[in-house]
Amino acid sequence: MKIDEITEILRKKTGLPVNQSMLAKCLGVTRQSVSNRVKNNSRLTIIELEKIEKFFNIKIMQKCENLTNMVNVDFYPEVFASCGGGTVMFSDEKNVVELPKTLFSDYSPSKKYSMIYAQGDSMTPFIDNSDKLIVEHRNNEQIIDNKVYVFCYKSEIFVKRLAKNVDEIIIKSDNPNYSMRYIKGEDMNDLQIIGQIVGIVRNI
Repeated sequence: MKIDEITEILRKKTGLPVNQSMLAKCLGVTRQSVSNRVKNNSRLTIIELEKIEKFFNIKIMQKCENLTNMVNVDFYPEVFASCGGGTVMFSDEKNVVELPKTLFSDYSPSKKYSMIYAQGDSMTPFIDNSDKLIVEHRNNEQIIDNKVYVFCYKSEIFVKRLAKNVDEIIIKSDNPNYSMRYIKGEDMNDLQIIGQIVGIVRNI
């Protein structure tokens, strides 16, 4: 549920002139923070909705299965993982979005997830340009052969299939128009695994 939507609901249910300052007070954040989230069209989390219910002493959501099947994920709208030649990460601005657990492969509440954009066509048909990628953070854990990863190499961010030999890492594209690349020797120290792609979101 978006902030402007909940504001309208609160006004109708309470008869109070609910505004961003009032919402900021009950959420324990600044008014500017609420204003920024309205501009970014971000949604309130379940925890935030519970705070609003408690603050205004009303019920605005039901504890239903649909809610418990939703996951809060940090979405970085200005971070791109390149399905091609590499993209530099130029912003860490993020929004919190809710996604159904069904979009995740092997979801676990103990794992950290985020979502970023894909850019380029080297991973088609598996990943299309402008797809949103759900990333399970791995922090340089062991590579599982032929899984798709987001990784940083020489200050650029890529999304590719990876495989590991004894003394090299193989970078693969699903699009046959792109050739395989290899990272060997000391260059392997420049590779940082950010996470594995565990879900793809299109047209939301």
